[in-house]
Amino acid sequence: MAETRPQHQAQYRGWLYKWTNYLRGYQKRWFVLQNGLLSYYRNQAEMAHTCRGTINLANAFIHTEDSNTIVISNSGSSTYYLKATSEVERQKWVTALELAKAEAVKMQDTESDEEDQPQPDKNELQNTVKLLGSKLEDMTTCNDLIAKHGSALQRALSELESMEILTNSEHGSKAKVINERATMFRITSNAMINACTEYLDVAQSQTKRLQKLFDYEHEQRMKLEDMVEQLAKEQVSLEVQAKKSLHLQKNGKEKGSTGSDEDDFYDALDYRADEFEVALPHEIMTHRRMLSDTSEDSHIILDDRSSNGSDTEQDGQEARVYSHINKSDSPKRSGSTVATVVKSTHKRNPSQESIKRTESIDSASSMTQKRFRRPLIPPRPSYSLNLWSIMKNCIGKELSKIPMPVNFNEPLSMLQRLSEDFEYSRCLDRAAESEDSAEQLAYLAAFTISSYSTTTNRSTKPFNPLLGETYECDRTDDYGWKSIAEQVSHHPPTAALHTEGRGWSVWQEFTMASKFRGKYLQIIPLGISHAKFTKSGNHYTWRKVTTTVHNIIVGKLWVDNHGEMDIINHKNGDKCHLKFSTYSYFSRDIPRKVTGVITTKEGDAKWVLTGTWDKKMEGAKILHVDESNKGKPVFETGPHFTLWEKKPLPPGAEKMYFFTRLALELNEPEEGVAPTDCSLRPDQRLMEDGKWDEANKYKVQLEDKQRAARKKRELEAEEAKKKGEDFPPYTPTWFVRKTDSATGNPIHMYNGQYWDCKQKQDWSRCPEIYI
Repeated sequence: MAETRPQHQAQYRGWLYKWTNYLRGYQKRWFVLQNGLLSYYRNQAEMAHTCRGTINLANAFIHTEDSNTIVISNSGSSTYYLKATSEVERQKWVTALELAKAEAVKMQDTESDEEDQPQPDKNELQNTVKLLGSKLEDMTTCNDLIAKHGSALQRALSELESMEILTNSEHGSKAKVINERATMFRITSNAMINACTEYLDVAQSQTKRLQKLFDYEHEQRMKLEDMVEQLAKEQVSLEVQAKKSLHLQKNGKEKGSTGSDEDDFYDALDYRADEFEVALPHEIMTHRRMLSDTSEDSHIILDDRSSNGSDTEQDGQEARVYSHINKSDSPKRSGSTVATVVKSTHKRNPSQESIKRTESIDSASSMTQKRFRRPLIPPRPSYSLNLWSIMKNCIGKELSKIPMPVNFNEPLSMLQRLSEDFEYSRCLDRAAESEDSAEQLAYLAAFTISSYSTTTNRSTKPFNPLLGETYECDRTDDYGWKSIAEQVSHHPPTAALHTEGRGWSVWQEFTMASKFRGKYLQIIPLGISHAKFTKSGNHYTWRKVTTTVHNIIVGKLWVDNHGEMDIINHKNGDKCHLKFSTYSYFSRDIPRKVTGVITTKEGDAKWVLTGTWDKKMEGAKILHVDESNKGKPVFETGPHFTLWEKKPLPPGAEKMYFFTRLALELNEPEEGVAPTDCSLRPDQRLMEDGKWDEANKYKVQLEDKQRAARKKRELEAEEAKKKGEDFPPYTPTWFVRKTDSATGNPIHMYNGQYWDCKQKQDWSRCPEIYI
């Protein structure tokens, strides 16, 4: 308890072990004692958003059972059993709790003296509402009278102005009428003011009491919700433990050993069962979003998941997961039931062997000479920009059709951004070496999630590639893969990529639907990604989730990835269903949370995945499947192990567009690349060098040249149509359009000729797209 620190004689905070239930035992929690309330959290980070429970010490009984145990009971409604690490630490907590209780009682007595009237009951509230209603009716009546007398006074004044000559008698009669109407107007106005004052007095007299009643009801509701949630968790935990005990008894594996209270405490510290929920896959194994010119016909079909991830997150069925974690080898009860369960669930040999095999490959590849690559790029300059002058004409337009200055860009092309997805290609290497298809799918899922880790701080936009623009990335010397990407279509903008690695190949056709909504920008990927492993022959497909950039106009930009993703194995029917939870300020879930479950073709669950898309993902095998009393599946898993973990950003990344190590190296000048390579694009290179004004000029010239070339092709197509001739469509240089055998959709596939042409330095087929 070294982190325990007193802040005041009645304020205290630190770590204690709290009894939870018979399955989980004592759990380490962070306790905060402040203002007569004792609250606890799972860790210190939760203090900003999630309180796990609170007990009021004003009516609490505090006593000790042994040298380390503290028991706090609040009139029977809730009881906390707490353990400190030492008797000295326990005494510090007891002293602080007693002082806090004394102050809470004193504060409660002071508040009771101030409240002469009891809490308002239902009848009193109804009378108050009726009284306020009657006062409101009085004000309405006064308002009608003011309008009536005001109109009469206005008419009298108008008549007086219309008469040119008045005799003395007429003048006197008119003045009398005006005075009478003015007096009536003044009387009704005073009545209105008095009615408003009475209404205000009544409302103010009841505000304090109503606020206290509301706070009391809200507190009771929150306590009831926490109580019901805790009871539900304990019920499920007891059900799982009971079924586990029955299963052990039937197989004759349960030993008749009984331990002492001290033994139970040691087991509670060394054994823990984490619990969380995962989304189950949908019944139909299809990729729903389809794109024009890449999947079906010349239109876009988007389901609800693509446009709003939060809607779908409430529709699918979920399962509860219990994961056993052996935190340390306890010196006691080595033959107990709990220790036996942990031992039987600790099966990590396949994954460990896969990691060892991959590490051996990495060590072998490290023997080859690696090329030195640049560790940094010029820092981003500080340019002011009038945002409204640009954005006012952009609302409702397609993002790819908006002429954006480089101020919104980063010095990378979209083709390079796609290649950046392979920064964590080690996940694919481990998947390629895995002999179990479910474990292979787990590593592949971790790879797909890792590609979103770069979007945490990257709110800038990559350059839109020109038609025919290419990008090669040969990293066989360090990462063990090489890729080629090309912009194969201009409308809709479509990029094709092919990557070959150690025992695997990945290809995809990337396109997207994007709309600027004024407050946020939503990017919906539409293309399908493929992965195939040489050793197993497994062929997987998946589609990326929606990315939303918030606070476009006002506030700090932040990115969220949300929706659902299905990774399908077309060889044996296995599927991994991933759920990217939408970030919500009011949610108790971990921000950027991702959960997943791997199932067979028959629907049997094999693996569970959990983590966040910005830090790391963990996986665990499912050992046993039960069903709760509500019909929700309950998965019991072994220990979790890390599938992927994000690398820290290089030093000074905040001055270099928050680029990762690989991103800093992507636009480094290369020798012998194709003349259409985006590393040779002048506006992008000028932006990287900090010459933004020149980059904007070149960007406009390049886009004008591309539009002129497209207009020329359209005119030639019209002329050929008039002559009854067929006009050949645009043909990419390194990709050819085929029908995918796995999905049945058209896709641009790599023709296998780029690296041969590079070796020969034969770039005669490349178009001239730059200035």
